[in-house]
Amino acid sequence: MTVALAESFAPAVRHDHDGRQGQPIIDARNIEVAFKVEHGVVEAVKDISFQLYRGETIAIVGESGSGKSVTARAVMGLLSRRATVSPRSSICYDGQNILKFPERERRKLRGNRISMIFQEPMSSLNPIYTVGSQIVEAIRVHRKMGRRQAQARALELLQHVQIPDPVARLRQYPHQLSGGQRQRVMIAMALANNPDVLIADEPTTALDVTVQAQILNLIRSLQKELRMAVILITHDLTVVRKFSDYVYVMQHGEMCEHNVTERLFADPRHAYTRRLLASEPRGRPQPLPEGCGTILEASGVRVCFMLRHGTFLKPDWRELVAVADLDLSLRRHETLGLVGESGSGKTTFGQTLLRLIDAKRGEIRFDGKPIHGLSRAEMRPLRSRMQIVFQDPFSSLNPRMTIGQIIEEGLIVNSIGATRRERVERVRDALVSAGMPGDILSRFPHEFSGGQRQRIAIARAIALEPEFILLDEPTSALDLSVQAQIIDLLRKLQDERGLSYLFISHDLKVVRALCHRVIVMQNGKIVEQGPVDDVLCHPKTAYTERLVRAAFDVA
Repeated sequence: MTVALAESFAPAVRHDHDGRQGQPIIDARNIEVAFKVEHGVVEAVKDISFQLYRGETIAIVGESGSGKSVTARAVMGLLSRRATVSPRSSICYDGQNILKFPERERRKLRGNRISMIFQEPMSSLNPIYTVGSQIVEAIRVHRKMGRRQAQARALELLQHVQIPDPVARLRQYPHQLSGGQRQRVMIAMALANNPDVLIADEPTTALDVTVQAQILNLIRSLQKELRMAVILITHDLTVVRKFSDYVYVMQHGEMCEHNVTERLFADPRHAYTRRLLASEPRGRPQPLPEGCGTILEASGVRVCFMLRHGTFLKPDWRELVAVADLDLSLRRHETLGLVGESGSGKTTFGQTLLRLIDAKRGEIRFDGKPIHGLSRAEMRPLRSRMQIVFQDPFSSLNPRMTIGQIIEEGLIVNSIGATRRERVERVRDALVSAGMPGDILSRFPHEFSGGQRQRIAIARAIALEPEFILLDEPTSALDLSVQAQIIDLLRKLQDERGLSYLFISHDLKVVRALCHRVIVMQNGKIVEQGPVDDVLCHPKTAYTERLVRAAFDVA
């Protein structure tokens, strides 16, 4: 029955094939990718076929781990050494099977004729080179252009992708930019050589809702100007519906269904497609119990950074106020949302509250005790009680350690668990609670998809049984159906353990489903705050109104 469904809903050739003129710029047939793992072989992609025509956008959607990114990497020729592509597979670019090309010819295509925006910008950008030098390199590798001319082109690209103060950003390193700003740098590099095909793997994952619309509109305008073809890999179905022409749906490495966008959304045929389209964050948080005390409070917190301007011989240092004298109060059992555009100071403020960044001035109290003056050693006993889930799970998980070692490390450092057997049981329980199997302890982070790595990061945090967790974009890398599972998980953990969350996000749909109160930030300042329903349904400032409109209706 399953085979019959697959054949009827996902044939090798598109449903609109007869009405198309010309040949596809990419015609992929029978893509099969397998990975060698410790206990055998994992078939990540099974007999996938798709076609892409010039000037159009196709979307590949599906849950985390469905094989979307592996399919894209097969097109780019960026699979790991463990991967094996079936001899019967073919990927024709402009009529030529690029799987038969020698590596030197594939390298000429990458970043030039076929370009890709990766899901995790921090792991894709080189941390020891400035942003400007990396963009210049991407330009000069494929174009005969002087350095000065390439630098001018790099500045133009940063202006295109709406990065504030682009001249200063060219001289900065990736760690000095916010997650959304790093993603925009990746987009600029991908568009540097006006490619024929742009593969966008979750291109707006780290971007706030207003910039998301700007970036997608930018890609669409360049697409029309250059007749560029786009493969959009995403879990945001609102984006898929508005920006794609044709949709492919994947599950467990197989193609479930594909169709013209309007037809697929109007009449989904496969059961998985129907479930995927029906998935979105739902529900509301439980009301707070009476008499909840305050677990975290801050007053007058100010954080500043010195940015370098000018030339090497005549540097000009200017102070950037990232957090401007902010106050905050978080009660036990409460979830407080912190929203705002990329670079508004959300993450800086959150990490300052955990004493991961030092404040220039201000007071911070945890469980009624001042912590703003504590040294690193004095903070250590509190670390197990306050945890953090970072925005980019790949850069926060040690690539040289197994999943078991990564989660167990926190238990060892904080002297939790009398024996190794007890610690391993805690690790397994945390993984299962986060929606992951308990038998993955010997595997490494790179063997998992972005969404799976995010769940592993959540498991690492809850393994220590903290009282307070800072969640920095914890659902940004997750597809819609898994987002709903994570929201339910966070609610369950909060009810069972009395957890308090500071939830940093640009996804207002998730904020509405999870948070009791919300704080809206802009340029390091609080512009509005209050109960979630009041702020999202009746915004008092034009800035909040713009955020709400962009979140619920990408245009």
